[in-house]
Amino acid sequence: MMLKFIAKELQFLKTTGDAPELTPPEIYYSDLIMQPSKEFAIFSRRIADTCASQKTFITAAIQIDPAAPEKTIDTANDIFDACFHSVLDEDRGIWECLDPFTAIFAFWDYQAPTQGKKLLDLLNEKISQAVNAKLIMGTIAFPFHDFPVEEMAGCALKALDHAAFFGPGHAVEFDGLSLNISGDRLFQLNNIDAAITEYEKGLSISPTDFNLLNSLGVAFGVDACLDKAMEFFEKARKINPEEVMVIHNIGLIHRINGKNDSALAYLKKAHGIDPDLFEIELLLGHLLFKEKKFDPAIKHLDAAIRLKPESGTAFTIKGKILLERQDAAGAAAQFNQAVKLNPNDPEALSGYARAMALQKRNLPIALSFAKKSLALDPGNKQYRQYLEEIQNLYSRIAEKNQDRSIKSA
Repeated sequence: MMLKFIAKELQFLKTTGDAPELTPPEIYYSDLIMQPSKEFAIFSRRIADTCASQKTFITAAIQIDPAAPEKTIDTANDIFDACFHSVLDEDRGIWECLDPFTAIFAFWDYQAPTQGKKLLDLLNEKISQAVNAKLIMGTIAFPFHDFPVEEMAGCALKALDHAAFFGPGHAVEFDGLSLNISGDRLFQLNNIDAAITEYEKGLSISPTDFNLLNSLGVAFGVDACLDKAMEFFEKARKINPEEVMVIHNIGLIHRINGKNDSALAYLKKAHGIDPDLFEIELLLGHLLFKEKKFDPAIKHLDAAIRLKPESGTAFTIKGKILLERQDAAGAAAQFNQAVKLNPNDPEALSGYARAMALQKRNLPIALSFAKKSLALDPGNKQYRQYLEEIQNLYSRIAEKNQDRSIKSA
């Protein structure tokens, strides 16, 4: 079960506005784990067959900067093969090219981890010099905790995705953050169960990692496992009691559970720490509107609009407040802005239709908006009620106009 309103702007936070600005990769190679290409499937079988008897080995995925000249990329596979052959041989390693600028390999036959690291650095240096371009690399050394041999290829791809956030010239050893990034990717693909598994694996490596705890709480929250979500948010808060992200998320759990007083207490605390976070201002505006505390609600909604002018939700809530205050014209202006930002928001469409109807203006448009809102959310009784009221109003006015026409004739 997915929480219905999570798809809107009232949602759990996974990162805050002051998080480091890193550019996610255009291609997530860890996607190959779920939908393997022919090349990755071949390498996965080879590593399972070849490395099962090895006590130690290193797996790495390496990529030439995708922005490298086309001539460089065209020769990359040949360079990969030549460099691997010069450092390794069939008895010491295996490799496979995944695409024109990415390869994955595993090697063994080294006495100590430091020697394995030197071989890895040598390969990195040789390939980088041969292609005259910076590389991105993700690596994992076996054994790694209790991870089986069969997962090493996938872990190397997750480490490659992790390294790609930092760009060409960076190498990353697989760790808990690699699993957080992998979990976030699965979360982005709406594969919540798989994301939960990744976050849990990450916590098996780094049990006190704040971001993993919060990410797992978010995944459970979106999956409507609210008790589990709260458990992990509270664990995260013990590690960093002043982190607004998790304070916001705990407040949101209380809001979902109908405990508005507790929700407001947490959100006000978060606002006190960071008064310039859109999600906090929006949720505070929403909660205060529900409590009919309209003046402070508008203050926070205006702050949310300042922080994120493209937020249709903030305009919609302001419109609802103005309807409560019987300011139909003011409400119509807010709903109009919300509909411009999101023409398929049923709440904004229904509110705008009602605001126009209360002014007895643009009734054909009001009627079409009311019909559209119900079509978008057919089970909403309030939208149906407003549609019926507008239909009745439209019919009465049409009858009066018809009577006038007959009399004047």
